[in-house]
Formats: sequence, structure tokens, C-alpha cells
Amino acid sequence: MQLGGRTVRLDWLEDILAVAETGSFSEAAERRHLTQSAFSRRIRQIEDHLGVDLFDRTRKPVQLRDTLVEQRDRIGELARMLHQLADDLRHGDRMAGNRIVLASQHALTASLTPKLVRRLQARHANIHVRLRSANLDGCFAHLLSRSADVAIVYFPADEGVEAQPEYIETAVIGRDRLIPVSDPKTALTIAGWRPQTALPLIAYPGEVFLGRVLDRSVLPEIRADRPISPKVETALTVAALELASEGIGIAWVPESLAAGWLSAGRVVDLSDRLPTSLLGVAAVRVRGTVSAAAASVWNELARSH
Repeated sequence: MQLGGRTVRLDWLEDILAVAETGSFSEAAERRHLTQSAFSRRIRQIEDHLGVDLFDRTRKPVQLRDTLVEQRDRIGELARMLHQLADDLRHGDRMAGNRIVLASQHALTASLTPKLVRRLQARHANIHVRLRSANLDGCFAHLLSRSADVAIVYFPADEGVEAQPEYIETAVIGRDRLIPVSDPKTALTIAGWRPQTALPLIAYPGEVFLGRVLDRSVLPEIRADRPISPKVETALTVAALELASEGIGIAWVPESLAAGWLSAGRVVDLSDRLPTSLLGVAAVRVRGTVSAAAASVWNELARSH
């Protein structure tokens, strides 16, 4: 820290403030846990370093010289700032050592991942979690760029986790189900639909994960019985739920995500009338050197299922 154009240590600032606040070298020395002679030598060292006398020793109690009086508040502020900086650096170091970055597929971020984070922090109280939400490809991009330690993603349960390169490690940690939902009015009328009535669909883009699941596991079975009429396309499952609740069409969404909406009566589960698809939930990471926090979390996830 600079004072008068010269570098000054934090303990020197505190020495100066101790004399200024007590008006006594002996009381200041006691506050600073030094003998009076050692403290007096240190004050003289500070003055020699700065090239200026800070105190008038000819008067009792010790008087501050005018220059020090003018700068006293600034010195106090500098000391507080340095203390805060030291605390922030220590806290940041602890945070960095205990931080884990999770990448989570969007639908999981809004449903299962928060419960997972709560469980992890209940068992590892000092762990700080940074959560990144992305589509499936984005989750893997975060892993490969080392901007995430672990990714939480869906996979088709009937196919298992897609084969990954040797440097990718996967652990199955849960199950979910892709279910059809609609607003209550649509649910009441669907039983009376004629075979030629097109099913109003809230669709996903074909390149996103749930879009691929629908195209492979759900829509072929529906097309065998009736035509399909896509009404809206969205990559966001929460948006699909909202659109379904407004009566725009039928959406296939993860059951974990729809649970609250179903309980509130905003949407109705149509699983008894339309096909569903089982989903698995996996934790994924890149093999190699990891932090102690990331290793601890991975071990917890790997044995959770």
C-alpha cells in the first residue's frame, strides 16, 4: 500500500492508528502485543521509512503532527480495505477449493438437478456449486472445455447411455419418464376424437435430445393411429408445458418437471391414452485430474443409484 509515495505495510498502518487512538506509546504497545521499547523502535522505523515525523513526543499525551491528523481517516480506511481484501482472498481460496461446476440439461435444471444439489450440499456442507444450464451438446461442450466438472444429462432408458470415448466416464444416477400432458379441457375431449382427427402437437426441434426421443419412440406409434398436426415448436420444456396448459396442443415433457403442474391441475397426464418413453439420468465427467471437491461429489453421485 502506498502512503506519501512509499510502500507501507498493513501492520504499520495499525501501529500508527493504535497511537492515534490511545494517545500513548505504552497503551498502543500493549494493544499491539509488543513491549514499549520494541513498539517505539518500530514507530521510529516507520517514520524513517516515510521520511517524516508522525508524532510530537514532547507532549503528553502524544500528539499527532498536522500531516498525520489530515491523513488519519485515510489511513483508517486503507487499513480496513486491506483487511477486507485479505478476508476476500482467503474466502475466495476456500471457495475455489470447494467449488464444483455442474452442467445440467435444461429440463433437468428445472426439475431434478436442484434436488440433487440440495442433497449434495446436505452431505458436503462446504461445497459451493456453480450451475450451468445447456442443451445436451452444450453440456458435453462444457465438459470437454473443462468449464464444468460434471454434467447431468438424460439418455433413452431403453437404449442405455450412448457409447462415449474412453476419456468420458458415466454413472447412471436416476430415472424419469417422458409423458404427454394437456390442459384439462383437451383431456376431457380426447377420448371422443375420431381416428382422422389430427393430434395437436407441441413439438421439439429434431436436433435436440427430446426431439430425437419423440421422433424415435413416441410419434411413430401415434402416426399408426392418427395424423399429427404440429402447432408450435420449442426447444424449452418449460415453454412446452406452458403452451400445453393454454390448450394449444399436447406436449411430451419429463414427469419430474410436470409434477407440480399436475398437482396444481394446470395440466393433465395423458399417459393412459398416449405413449410414453422412459428416460435415464446420468452423471458424466472427463477422466483425469480433478479437485478434491469434484472427486467427492462424483463419488457421491456414482453410488447414489
